[in-house]
Amino acid sequence: MKRRISIAVVIPAYQVERWIADVLKGIPDFVSTIIVVDDSSPDDTAEAVAHVDDPRVTLIRHEMNMGVGAAVLTGYTAAVERSAQVVVKLDGDGQMDPRQMERLVRPILRGEADYTKGNRFVHGRELRQMPFVRRVGNMALSFLTKAASGYWDVFDPTNGYTAIHAAALASLDRERIDRRWLFETSMLIELYFIGAVVRDVYLPARYGNEVSALSPSRALLRFPPRLLRATFRRIWLRYFVTDFSAVALFTFSGWLLLLFGLVWGIWHYIEVLQTGITASTGTVMIAVLPLILGTLVVLQAIVLDIANSPKIPLSRETPLEDPLLSEGPD
Repeated sequence: MKRRISIAVVIPAYQVERWIADVLKGIPDFVSTIIVVDDSSPDDTAEAVAHVDDPRVTLIRHEMNMGVGAAVLTGYTAAVERSAQVVVKLDGDGQMDPRQMERLVRPILRGEADYTKGNRFVHGRELRQMPFVRRVGNMALSFLTKAASGYWDVFDPTNGYTAIHAAALASLDRERIDRRWLFETSMLIELYFIGAVVRDVYLPARYGNEVSALSPSRALLRFPPRLLRATFRRIWLRYFVTDFSAVALFTFSGWLLLLFGLVWGIWHYIEVLQTGITASTGTVMIAVLPLILGTLVVLQAIVLDIANSPKIPLSRETPLEDPLLSEGPD
C-alpha cells in the first residue's frame, strides 16, 4: 500500500528579499515542510519570509554569516528533526523552478537513487548559449568534479537544485562538507564514500536579473586545487586503504612507468644538450615505451574507476512512491 511521505524543502537565503516570496508561493502542495535559513542577510530577506502566509514555512536565522553550505546543513538538521524522508534544496533567487520539483524527487521516491541533482546541460543548445570561456571553465570543473567524486556520469556540478533521501543524509560525514561555495561538490564527494547512488535530472534554469556572487574566474582559481586534493584522497582511501584492487595496482604501476620514462627521457635529453652526441635508438625507446605503457595502464585504471561508481541505492529497501505525485513522464 502506498503511504504518504514527508518531503521538506530547505532554502538557504542571503540577499534574496526581491525573490524569496515568489519562490515560497510557488512550492508545490505535496511539500509538507519549508525551512528557510537566513544566513545573516543584511537586507530584508527575513521580513519578506515572515510576510508569506504559509503554515509550512519555518524561518531559522544565523546570527553571523556562515556560508551557503552551513545554511543548507542547518536546514537539513531541522528537516530531519521534523521527520522528513526526502529533503529538497532550493535556492531563494528564483533561478530554480519549483514546478520541476516533482521530476527531481521521483527517482528517490521510486528507490532508484539516494541523491538527485539538476542538470541544465542535457541538450547541446544550453551549452551553446553560454559564453565560450565560461563553457570551457564549466567543462573543466565538471571533469575535475567527476574525478574528485567518483561520479563520472554526472554533469553541471555547481547546480544546487538537489534532493536527498533521509537514509543517505543520516550516513553523511557532515564535518567534511564545505560550508561555502564548494558545498555541492563536497556533497558529491562524501556521498561517494557512503555508496550513495546519484542521478542527474534535466532541469532547465530560469535566469532573471540576479547576479551570482561567485564569478567563473574566482571558481576556476579556487576549485581546482581543492578538487585535485579530493581526487588523491578518494583514490587513496577507496583503493589503497579500505581495499586493494586492480585499480590500485594499475594506478601505482602506471604512474611508476610514467615517472621512470619521464625522468629517463629528461636526463638523457640534458645529456645530449651538454655533449652534442645524439642519443641511441635504444635510449630513446627506454624512455618512450614506459611512457606509452604507463599511459595505457593509467587509462585502464580510470576505466575501472568509472565502472566502480555506486549502483545500488542505500534506500532501495524503502521506496517512497507518494500517491500525491502525478504519473507524468520523467
